Amino acid sequence: MMKASLSELFTGQKSASDVEIPGQISRTFGQMTLSATLPMSKLFTIYEVDLEVQRAIIPRNLSKLMDYITLYLDHHQPIYFPGIILSARGAGEYDTEQEAYRLKPVEKLYVVDGQHRLAAFRRLTESLQGALARAKDRRETDRMEELTDKLRRLYEFPMSVMVYLDINPRQERQLFSDINKLPRKIGGNLAVLRDQRRFYHVLATRLALQDEAVRQISVDMYTERGKSEQHLFSYHLLIEILAALFEGRLKSGARNNGYQYTERELDEQDLLASTYFQSLLAVLPRPESRHMCWSENIQIAMALFFHEEATKSGVFNRYALEHAIKMLAHVRWDEIYQGDEKDRLPRRSRIMKAYQYFREFYDNNQLLIMLDEEDAG
Repeated sequence: MMKASLSELFTGQKSASDVEIPGQISRTFGQMTLSATLPMSKLFTIYEVDLEVQRAIIPRNLSKLMDYITLYLDHHQPIYFPGIILSARGAGEYDTEQEAYRLKPVEKLYVVDGQHRLAAFRRLTESLQGALARAKDRRETDRMEELTDKLRRLYEFPMSVMVYLDINPRQERQLFSDINKLPRKIGGNLAVLRDQRRFYHVLATRLALQDEAVRQISVDMYTERGKSEQHLFSYHLLIEILAALFEGRLKSGARNNGYQYTERELDEQDLLASTYFQSLLAVLPRPESRHMCWSENIQIAMALFFHEEATKSGVFNRYALEHAIKMLAHVRWDEIYQGDEKDRLPRRSRIMKAYQYFREFYDNNQLLIMLDEEDAG
């Protein structure tokens, strides 16, 4: 027997009067803010998206987030999300005695950061509701219980929120821009949960922490996007290199960066990636930012090219990879870009121009590479 109907699950968080949000008031960047944790069912009823502040939904990002939430629904794996940032625009009142913020039923909080996360939860909710309605029509009792349980867990999922109480739409746009430009620090709790993340994220973490070759290169493990001056690679760059090396794709088009994979797959890619970085260290100068060969775009272009050479037989061939890498000892790095191309061209164009240079250089210098192998022999 099901514990509750779908309508009871959802309306259990609603009130005919004011919406009450228990939370603490503080000041953040000089503005009054409320910090709270809400179940998704309550959050669904109080947020709204202002399209003049938010960008359009990116379908690919939405799909990835839905896949991530499905881990929690289908496999009961723990999942982590950064908090949602909202703006009250002066709506609501805070009760200092009860330590609760109250909104009138018609008042809404506007999304500053977290639109895709909220959309993913809402889209999955709608999908489950549709599936439950079909199961009811067919009188599929077991399926109804399964879907009701998933909906209950979605509705009850706790989400941290920060509400700016009195900023205007212009300030919201600036805040949204600042949030999405700054490197995102990875807190200790998120670092622990990296094993629930995508394949290349887990592989990158393992390499950066355990592989001696990658440790020599130095990867900043404490930001998702940027890096400190003390590190050569950002964590995000290492992921991009792995996607390029194993798939011949830029990270945005990677197909194998999913949540479901075996330990054997992880071990195999770990060994190949370690071989790759060891081979780079053997032929390139010491890893330093002043050497163009260690720059971001060049590293991604290299990985794209070496993927092509390593997979000509249809599988990833370690010996073909090691053979191709020998060409790097002869590359004339200052010939890759002409004039101000290194600074003027868009990022993707710089990567592809470097890739094309490596392709042509390799095809035209096979004799040099064979002589190197004879000398080594």
